[in-house]
Amino acid sequence: MGDGDADPPADGRSSSSGVAAATGILRAFVEAVPTPALVCDRETLAIRAANPPAVDLLGYDRGTLTLMGLPDVGESDVTVAGDPVADVAADASNAAADAAGVKRFQWDVRLGDPGVRVDAALHTATIAGSEWLVVGLSDATARVAAAGERDAERRLVDALAETVPLALFRCTEEGTLSRWNDRLATDSGYEPETLSGRALSSLFDDETTDAVREALAQVYRDAETVTCEARLLTRSGERVPYRLSIGPVTDGDRVVGAVGVGEDVTEASLREERLAVLTRVLRHNFRNDLNVVTGFTGRAIETVDDPELVTELERVVDTAERLLRLGETSRKVERLLSQRPSPRPIALAPAVDAALESLDPAVRERAAVDVDVPEGLVVSAVSFFPEAITELVDNAIRHNSADSPRVRISAAELPSESWLSLVVADAGPGIPPAERAVLTGEETPLDHASGLGLWYVNWIVTAGGGSLDIAESKAGGSRIELSLRVAEGSPSDGDLFAPDVRDGDA
Repeated sequence: MGDGDADPPADGRSSSSGVAAATGILRAFVEAVPTPALVCDRETLAIRAANPPAVDLLGYDRGTLTLMGLPDVGESDVTVAGDPVADVAADASNAAADAAGVKRFQWDVRLGDPGVRVDAALHTATIAGSEWLVVGLSDATARVAAAGERDAERRLVDALAETVPLALFRCTEEGTLSRWNDRLATDSGYEPETLSGRALSSLFDDETTDAVREALAQVYRDAETVTCEARLLTRSGERVPYRLSIGPVTDGDRVVGAVGVGEDVTEASLREERLAVLTRVLRHNFRNDLNVVTGFTGRAIETVDDPELVTELERVVDTAERLLRLGETSRKVERLLSQRPSPRPIALAPAVDAALESLDPAVRERAAVDVDVPEGLVVSAVSFFPEAITELVDNAIRHNSADSPRVRISAAELPSESWLSLVVADAGPGIPPAERAVLTGEETPLDHASGLGLWYVNWIVTAGGGSLDIAESKAGGSRIELSLRVAEGSPSDGDLFAPDVRDGDA
């Protein structure tokens, strides 16, 4: 009887020790897994063991987790795809315990901000002679958030690309198209899918494809933005005037691709061509007819004895010569606008010397020009810059009625160290308000400026990133100050001061 009371039922002893042994083995199993892991009962999905990484990820202590079922771990009991977690787990429990039997899904185990999304992988495994459901977890929150941001940015870029009325594209390191918007496909006439992997240069005709290749090569070589003109060869064989601006895509110091903008400039090209023809014809006739006027008037002056009439005829000659100079300035303006020069480093002292050398000798001999421009100053300006100085000095001398006009050209560095000023001052009558108004926007329909000179000077200076200011000089004349950027780098050894193209018919 004593022996019977001392020994518990055999079934109870066996069941208790079996559960304890199994639990210990399951705990040892998950403890050996370095990533978050759970072991669940295949039938009930009750959690039987959890390792520390799973405790940290899910935010429950181990004791609490082992009192929960797998679907209870998340605030939502369905996967991101909308499937009940219990159903997915049941499928995994019933599947073969091999790679093909792994069930994967994403699950929001914590909602709100911040939420927690996990990647879950479920499969059956034999542990301690029994089949269990093993759940592997990994935190996907940051990756999913980053992917969402990338998707949002891509949608924004795509929306902008389709909204902009220009062709946009991206090229690989090899110069082949990897992305583009519908405008490029429309302009070229190709189906969008046929553009993938096509060399950008292959879209242009034989005469201009080398220019596109060179532009791309310069982008990859120098990591700078390049603009070029080419003719797009459409799928139907039409040649379309096209302007390309291409810039680098970098990864650290390495250029890994290029992005660009393309624009059909057919209308602009036709307009420029027609305007150029119109201005050349008008200028040619204008000049020839004014030469006739000055010729006949000059002969009339020689034959007239009436002093008053001679004075009036001389005014006719002066007016005709002023109009001829206006025509010459219009030619220079046309050349400046058509060439669209880019700023480059220019040595200031040689630029001033070149400007004075190009003055009309008859004008230059009339005046005393003082120059105080230190050597070594280098500014950022376009190649036409000396012509702006010539225009200012010529204007100062011509409009000064003194027997010996004086003009002073001086330069000085400004306190900012990034700028310097070049001043052209005289003791003449000053610049009339109507002429100054062209730069301030105060010109009215009843009070127009009479010439293009100040416009031309201002366009040249601003093309180089500078500015122009007009004031009164200490001597009562005009004081024109050009604020110029100090250039980085050395000036070119080439001919900086001669325009690239000159109109022979001007």
